[in-house]
Amino acid sequence: MALDFPQIDPVALSIGPLEIRWYALAYLAGFLGGWRYGLYMAGLNAPHRPNKDDIDDFMPWGVLGVILGGRLGYVLFYQLEAYLATPLDIFKVWQGGMSFHGGVIGVIAALLIFSLMRRINVLRLADIFCTAAPIGIFFGRIANFINGELYGRVTDAPWGMVFPGAGSAPRHPSQIYEAVLEGLVLGVILWIMLRNKWIRERPGILTGTFLAGYGFFRFAVEFVREPDFHLGLFFAALGGVSMGQILSVPLILLGTSVIAYALKHKDDRAA
Repeated sequence: MALDFPQIDPVALSIGPLEIRWYALAYLAGFLGGWRYGLYMAGLNAPHRPNKDDIDDFMPWGVLGVILGGRLGYVLFYQLEAYLATPLDIFKVWQGGMSFHGGVIGVIAALLIFSLMRRINVLRLADIFCTAAPIGIFFGRIANFINGELYGRVTDAPWGMVFPGAGSAPRHPSQIYEAVLEGLVLGVILWIMLRNKWIRERPGILTGTFLAGYGFFRFAVEFVREPDFHLGLFFAALGGVSMGQILSVPLILLGTSVIAYALKHKDDRAA
């Protein structure tokens, strides 16, 4: 028994030669949803900064950080040899290839530079961005599912699904697992924490929870997600871990370190 993969055209809308794909719409929904949510959180912080104007001004920085960091991260972490052979392919972003972990690095750089320029508490700005991030993650994983990519390993579970181009064996719909855990569950956890004034008075707790939470969920799902075919598993003698798991460990460590720092540094200007 296996579920049939729903045949959804990756192209959501065609206007002449122009094709608008679900993946692009997922990014758009994530950025717009995160921006509106960020404005709401800035309102909770009023009259202190970052305010709503800061959120508006930071959005282009955040978008660039996600896209540039995500693309460069994919090149460096997953396909370095291939892109060294054909470096111009790095700019062919329409062919796919983005790394969440690279996007995190890009956003951290954007947060640091913007905060220094505007003299804003970087952790308070990061709290807003990180609390809104699960919105984009959710839509992004749904788009991965529609594209039939990043599927899971072979399974005999009743909800196993036969993905196009992945053979006849049913596989874990790992994109849905990630959408639920990294998007919905993590988003709800951060939303509940956001409503607590004690937490808002300690910038960094939300950021650390996002980083550690995403790292934990991603590490767990990687056990049932198919490893990248050109990389496989590392440390086979220890049972094998994927590149996604290797990159998630620093996120968990960084997240817990940020939480530990935040617990010791209360911001009396908090809402």
